[in-house]
Amino acid sequence: MELKAAASQAAPGRRSAATDLFKRRPELVSLFLLAVICVAVAVVNPAFLQPSSLVDMGRASVVTGLFALGVFAILAAGGIDVSFTAIAALTMYSLTLTVLTVAPWMPMSLIIILGIVSGAILGAVNGLLVYGLRVPSLIVTIGTQYLFRGILLAFIGTVWLMELPPQMVAFGKASLFDFETANGATITLPVYFLVFPAAAILTWLLFQKTLMGRAIFATGGNAEVAARLGYDQRLVHVFVFAFAGALAGLAGIVHVSANRMANPFDLVGSEIPVIAAVVLGGARITGGTGSVFGTVVGVLLITVVNNVLVLVGIPSTWQRVVVGSFILLAAAFFVTRQRQFHSESIK
Repeated sequence: MELKAAASQAAPGRRSAATDLFKRRPELVSLFLLAVICVAVAVVNPAFLQPSSLVDMGRASVVTGLFALGVFAILAAGGIDVSFTAIAALTMYSLTLTVLTVAPWMPMSLIIILGIVSGAILGAVNGLLVYGLRVPSLIVTIGTQYLFRGILLAFIGTVWLMELPPQMVAFGKASLFDFETANGATITLPVYFLVFPAAAILTWLLFQKTLMGRAIFATGGNAEVAARLGYDQRLVHVFVFAFAGALAGLAGIVHVSANRMANPFDLVGSEIPVIAAVVLGGARITGGTGSVFGTVVGVLLITVVNNVLVLVGIPSTWQRVVVGSFILLAAAFFVTRQRQFHSESIK
C-alpha cells in the first residue's frame, strides 16, 4: 500500500516537472511534435525516410532557415520585419545582373560577400528608420518592402535571368556528397546546405557569448530598462536589422544559385511561414525570448509539414489551408501556455 501511494504521488510530480519544462522551453513542444509527425508519416509512407526525401527537405530548409535566423534576432529585440524577402530579391537580382553585364570575372566568394554587405546596408536602413521615426517596425518594414521591390522592378529589371554566371552555377551544383538510390538515381547533398548550420552557429555565438546578444534580449524585454542599463538602443536596432538583412542577402544568393535562375518576382509571400517558424520555435512577438535551437526546430517543423502534405497526396490548393490551420492551433497552444506560466509566476 505504501509503495502504491508513493508511486501515485511520484506520477503527478513527474507530470508537473514535464509541464514546467514545456512551459519554460516551448521549443521542446515543437521538437516533440516534429518527432511525432516524422514517426507517423514514416509508418504510413516509408518513402518519407528515403534519402531523396531527406535531402530535398534539407535543401528546402536553407533559405527559410537563413530568413528565420534574421527574423529571430529582430523578434528577440521586440521588433518584427516583413521586408527580408524584398531585401533578398533586390540583392540577388541586382548582383546577378551586375556580374553578368559588368564583372563576369568576379569570384563566387566576392559575390557572396557583396550579397551579405548589400543586404546588411538595406537592413540597416530599416533599423535607422525604426529608431529615428519611433514607429512600430512592422509599419516601417511594410513600407520598405514596397520601396525595395519598387526599386527592383522600376529601375533594375523584370526579366527572368535564365543564364547565370558560371561561378554561380558551379556553386549551386557543388556537391557535399553523392549517393545512388536503389533505382539508380543519383542524390546530391549540395555544399550550400552547410550555409544554414554555419549561420545558426554564428547566431548562437552572437546571443550566448557577446554583449550585443544580451543587449538584444534586454531591449526586447523592456527597452526603457535596457536604456537605463546603458545599452545603446540606436545601435541595437541598427544591428539587428542589419544582421537580418545580411542573412537575407546571403539567402538571396543561395536561392539564385540553387535554382539556377534569377526571378525578380521570387520569394513573394514567404514572409508568413518564416515568421511562423520562429514563433513555433518559442519566440514571442513581444520580444525578449526565444532561442536559436528553437528557431531551427521551427524551420524543420514547417519544412517537414510542407513535404508531408505532398507525400500524402494533399492537393496544392489545400496545402495553405492545412498549414495555416496548423500554425493557428500551434500558436493558440503557445499563447495559452505562456499565459498560464505568467499567471503562476505572479502567484
